[in-house]
Amino acid sequence: MAASGGRRLSGLQKQVLGLYRGFLRAARSKSAEDRHKIESLVSNEFRHNAKNVDRKNFLYIEYLLRRGKKQLDQLKSPDTVGLSALNEPIYQEPVLNEVSSFAWLFHWNFTIFLPTTYNVH
Repeated sequence: MAASGGRRLSGLQKQVLGLYRGFLRAARSKSAEDRHKIESLVSNEFRHNAKNVDRKNFLYIEYLLRRGKKQLDQLKSPDTVGLSALNEPIYQEPVLNEVSSFAWLFHWNFTIFLPTTYNVH
């Protein structure tokens, strides 16, 4: 599958699109109301990250992919009926002249999806 303009997608781009499609597929198994909420949350989060995350920040993109896969696994659970979002301040790119190149890891801000589950006993 080629991106617009005939460009080939990178491996990370393919993984991101696959994750997005996975969320949309998982949303189909939920009620119509929950499906709409899930699709809206997922779409907003992916659009936000597409606009605000530097495409060359592979470490952060890989982190988002790992986190997204865990959230998708939770969403696929039959006990999970939907997602809620806790919005945190927007992610900020690290400054290149920081004392420690890893200091910015502690300043990540992102949306956290919270699975909504019901326990049936």
